[in-house]
Formats: sequence, C-alpha cells, structure tokens
Amino acid sequence: MTAHTAPPRRPSARRQLGTAGEQMAARALQERGLSIVEMNYRCAEGEIDLVARDGDAWVFVEVKTRRGDRFGTPEEAVTPRKQAKLITVADNYLQTHNLGDADWRIDVVAIAMDAHGRLQRIDIIDHAVTH
Repeated sequence: MTAHTAPPRRPSARRQLGTAGEQMAARALQERGLSIVEMNYRCAEGEIDLVARDGDAWVFVEVKTRRGDRFGTPEEAVTPRKQAKLITVADNYLQTHNLGDADWRIDVVAIAMDAHGRLQRIDIIDHAVTH
C-alpha cells in the first residue's frame, strides 16, 4: 500500500505577482541603502511584507503591486483599516524582539505594472503610515 500525496500547489497568479513585487521592493530598498532583515513577518495580528533597517531605524514595509489600474492605484489599497493593522503588527514585532524603544516607521512601496506585467513604476513612500 502506498501513500498518495497531492502534487504541490502552484501559487496563484495574484500570489506570484505579490511575491515578484516584494522582491522588486527589496531590491529598490537595498539600492537606497536599507538592509532587509526579514520578509513576510507573520503573527496572530497579521503580516508585514518586509522588515528592514535604515541606519538605526526599523522600517516596516507594506508592498502593494498592481497590474493595471482597474482596482485603483497600489497606494489606494493601503486603506485606514490596513494602516491600523500594519501599526499593530509592527508593534507586535517590536515587542516580540524587545525593541520597544526603537525608532521605527512604516513605509509603502507602490509598484504599478501594465496589463502585460511590465514594470511602469516603483514608488517608495517613506513614513506612509503614521503611528
């Protein structure tokens, strides 16, 4: 008797786009001199795409990638509800890593691609979410 295992699931097109966007964002941030500490930090409260260092400051980065503008710009996807969640997750990270007094901010990297998946722009918005 042999055990049957399901074939590995392929990531959805949406997840593939998100992963590609996170990789592009990480490169763009590194080109600016930031160091990527962690990708896809998850906790009970949610997820932050990138955790980076900019000198002494901790930077929590939300990456929004859009193909076309049918659902709005990438920046518009960071709603007040999403902003509140990002603050909560960043606070969790800081507390979990005993960094309660650290200087920190939340940035957004907005990536727009055309309908064919060609990069149109990458905008890095420092201090995009105030806490």
